[in-house]
Amino acid sequence: MRLGGQRPSRNVEDRRGQARSGGLGGGFGRGPIRMPGGRGGGGLGLGGMLLLIGVMWFLGVNPLDLLVGETTAPQQRERVDQGFSRPDAVAGRDEEASDFVARVLGTTERVWEGIFDENGREYAHPRLVLFDDQTRSGCGLGAAAMGPFYCPADSTIYLDLSFFQELETRFGAPGEFAQAYVIAHEVAHHVQNLTGTLERTTAQRARSPAAANEISVRVELQADCYAGIWAHALAQEGTILEDGDIEDGMNAASAIGDDRLQQQTQGRVAPETFTHGTSAQRVGWFKRGMEAGTVEACDTFSGEI
Repeated sequence: MRLGGQRPSRNVEDRRGQARSGGLGGGFGRGPIRMPGGRGGGGLGLGGMLLLIGVMWFLGVNPLDLLVGETTAPQQRERVDQGFSRPDAVAGRDEEASDFVARVLGTTERVWEGIFDENGREYAHPRLVLFDDQTRSGCGLGAAAMGPFYCPADSTIYLDLSFFQELETRFGAPGEFAQAYVIAHEVAHHVQNLTGTLERTTAQRARSPAAANEISVRVELQADCYAGIWAHALAQEGTILEDGDIEDGMNAASAIGDDRLQQQTQGRVAPETFTHGTSAQRVGWFKRGMEAGTVEACDTFSGEI
């Protein structure tokens, strides 16, 4: 990717080196995270969380699950006002990587600003927090082992940069565009939050617990399609993408399909537990958004997926 001429986003906050003490159990007590399907009355214990992490590494925290429990309380919606860090002021730790993240986020801001403007709306930028180990979010305590995630309660994306190394070495998805796709996917969840999709689908899950996983898959595939819209816009500009970039993005989408991850982590595939879609589905919806470049092409809630 050629990002040198791109405006870095000013909505990046660097909390690296500020990891909280304590284990995972206490943090998720205030904002319970439930197993896919929304069943159960409380948050996962430490053992359950570690099991969930083993299966959902890279998939991140399901944004629908983050909306359950106490995360909808007003006090949980308050921003953690620690101020934004200018990307060019981050010193001493992975400056090149943090600059890359800021510039990628800047491209998503520009693309979605244009799309929202065409529809007579103003695009509210998300915040992106860089952290290591763990950090407090509006959805409870976030840990690096979850992978990148979006918290709708505070409109913030949380990212530990060490994940990019895991993306290459563990999941076999190298390349800058693969990393950028991850950011674009989380930004897509922010778009779903702004348009009311997350709120609507959370209500649907509550009404139909048996369909909760399928609804989750449709939400995630739409986010992949929205990431494809972003890629389409960059391709149209003709100055940012390089040969092989799109292939790297599709490779990343394939690498994190539920079927592929389950086969790797547990040696078998259980379709009834899918929450993000198969590798083929994820690649297919990313390609659909990339080829069409329109929000209308990303209706994953009608018909087969």
